Amino acid sequence: MGRLDGKVTLITGGARGQGAEEARLFASEGATVIITDVLDEEGRACAADIPRTTYLHLDVRSEAAWEEIVAGVIRTHGRVDVLVNNAGIDLAKRFELTTLDDWERVVAVNQTGVFLGMRTVGRAMISAGTGGSIINVSSVAGMEGVRGRAAYGSTKWAVRGITKVGALEWGEHGIRVNSIHPGFIETPMTADLKAFKDPETRVRAEKVVSLRRMGQPLDIAWMALFLASDESSYCTGQEFVVDGGVHH
Repeated sequence: MGRLDGKVTLITGGARGQGAEEARLFASEGATVIITDVLDEEGRACAADIPRTTYLHLDVRSEAAWEEIVAGVIRTHGRVDVLVNNAGIDLAKRFELTTLDDWERVVAVNQTGVFLGMRTVGRAMISAGTGGSIINVSSVAGMEGVRGRAAYGSTKWAVRGITKVGALEWGEHGIRVNSIHPGFIETPMTADLKAFKDPETRVRAEKVVSLRRMGQPLDIAWMALFLASDESSYCTGQEFVVDGGVHH
């Protein structure tokens, strides 16, 4: 028996990194997995390597695209049991140097994309009447201020907030909504950060992590699995921090 036997799961940003690791773990626990991304070649290759997994192109900024994707999943599989809003982009730039274009680009993916995903899948879950789990990937930058992350950090605080609203409004429908807050995780998105590229900087960064190591995508996938499974059936509106015990 797998922990997700029979569940239909939709993971955005699933072509690589955390999303791909979540897809592998979910499938290994019996789920049917649909991964979406804008990285079509990587997404198709990822799906081909995982049992019961399909890749679909999705720009999370597009309302029409979300409607089309969710309608297609329901036609094929009958419902969506789990949504992981994993897609996101980073921007490392000082506050005073952040342009309006910078701001709107990050907000469109990290904040609007989560809103559209929650609303579209939430409606489908309410119509199905079978409940479900929505998992929003925020960040430790959504728990406290982080220098050089005005746009990124603001979106991750927003994800934390909209998670709580969804949990309050949809609890009566059996829909759980929680957020995951990763710390330093080694993914393609973070590969260019100095903390990961420069050995000396990495050593200093690891010293502020109680477990003395950077996180891996699987560390986040395990938490997503817990929240997708019935093991978390009494958890909603909560922040789950996965950062190895960062201290400042």
